[in-house]
Amino acid sequence: MKIYVGNLPFSMTQAELGAMFTPFGEIGSTTIVTDKYSGRSRGFGFVEMTGQNEARKAIAALDGKDVQGRKLKVSEALARDKGGTGRDRSASFKK
Repeated sequence: MKIYVGNLPFSMTQAELGAMFTPFGEIGSTTIVTDKYSGRSRGFGFVEMTGQNEARKAIAALDGKDVQGRKLKVSEALARDKGGTGRDRSASFKK
């Protein structure tokens, strides 16, 4: 299960993010999203856990947890549509 983790401290590393989730079960991968130009953290990331039950326990335990003065927002990641800009452009093209 892929988990969204928002409101991360900008100094947090992928290893630290993974360490928060390991007490709940096996971690497949961790990713902190960075700005493509500066390389600086954008304040959110994703954790993939192999077990659904473990992932749900981690979400319940870590959502709202205070880390370095920031309350984490932890939830199941939403599926991302393939391609596009995320906007419906059909309204901008008139016949």
